[in-house]
Amino acid sequence: MKVTLPRGEPELIDGVAVRLEAFLAAGEAALIDFRRDVHAHPELGNTEFRTTRLIADQLLAAGLAPQVLAGGTGLTCDIGQGEFGRGGPNQVGRSGRLAIRADIDALPIQETGQLPFRSVNDGISHACGHDVHAAAVLGAGLFLAQEAHAGRLVRPIRLIFQPAEELMPGGALTMISAGALAGVSKIIGVHCDPRIDVGLIGLRAGPLTAACDTISVTLCGPGGHTSRPHLTVDLVYALSALVTQLPAVLSRRVDPRASLSVVWGAINAGNAVNAIPQEGNIKGTVRCMDERAWAAAPDLIEELVHSVAETYGAKVELDYIRGVPPVVNEEAMIDVMRGAVYRAAGPDAAVPVEQSLGGEDFSWYLQHVPGAMARLGVRTPGDSTPRDLHQSTFRADESAIGVGVRFFAQTALAG
Repeated sequence: MKVTLPRGEPELIDGVAVRLEAFLAAGEAALIDFRRDVHAHPELGNTEFRTTRLIADQLLAAGLAPQVLAGGTGLTCDIGQGEFGRGGPNQVGRSGRLAIRADIDALPIQETGQLPFRSVNDGISHACGHDVHAAAVLGAGLFLAQEAHAGRLVRPIRLIFQPAEELMPGGALTMISAGALAGVSKIIGVHCDPRIDVGLIGLRAGPLTAACDTISVTLCGPGGHTSRPHLTVDLVYALSALVTQLPAVLSRRVDPRASLSVVWGAINAGNAVNAIPQEGNIKGTVRCMDERAWAAAPDLIEELVHSVAETYGAKVELDYIRGVPPVVNEEAMIDVMRGAVYRAAGPDAAVPVEQSLGGEDFSWYLQHVPGAMARLGVRTPGDSTPRDLHQSTFRADESAIGVGVRFFAQTALAG
């Protein structure tokens, strides 16, 4: 296959692409079967025992040595040893390992539809595409193992199959504590995107996702009769004031470019129409696109919550739970990825994407080593059905697995 690389690099015969197509011709069906098995047997965060065993068995069968975490969920697997490489402007950390990460947990969402491999676990499904991520990284790892055996691997690789991405603050911290980044100089990953057609890959340098925390605020008072709110703490009124005033005040205390926001998801107080309750609670998420504003958010929100509550005489219990920082993609890695997309899927396959307000614990890895996350298109071309992540109707075109294998392999072998 003859291709012209971006940025004026010379033409070359892309033997990697030829070998990739041969690998997928022989093994793509097995990767799809693997994905369907994982999809049919989804497991929630930190309970991914079966999924971990399936992945480990595949890697062991390829002559690799996966290392399962002590808790039995999640694993790492090294391909290639020592220091590799030759120089070059697009090399990806050849003085250390390139990590390729997949998350493997499912969500507490009931799957709808009649797929022959639909979830058999009631109330649990892969409504975020982590089964696709796992299959793509597994396939890339098996191909790269073949390249290593033939002496063609240009840098050592570490596969990371991570549990509990959906649980804040995320299973990435567990992987890091277990040494998953030891010796790693760069890290890459993808996330399914049901708004992008299969065959396309979304790239964005800089911030890709937002920081995301959760808060729970409980207000307390003596309670009383609704006919005499002035003799007690009108708790429901105080809660409603907090619901509206906290987001409003934040918009005037923080640079609007940081997009620091609070959105409430639950409110509970009382059960009688004529009784002011003694306690009420609101819960929500804090999202932010700027890392500095995110770092300052807990103290500022605590100050504002107490200020509003004191106006009504309510006592406050605030539980602020740190979630994840924003994913900030390294520009140099995005350049490497752009070249990899060119070789893997064609000159028009890389598409720009906007920053998302969703949270992603891949960001924790980027606090330690540079890297980037891409968006993997999973929408079947021509499908006009509105679909989104974390919905019971989420679907992924399975040809995205092969696209992901090509993308990861070409990125790993870039240069």
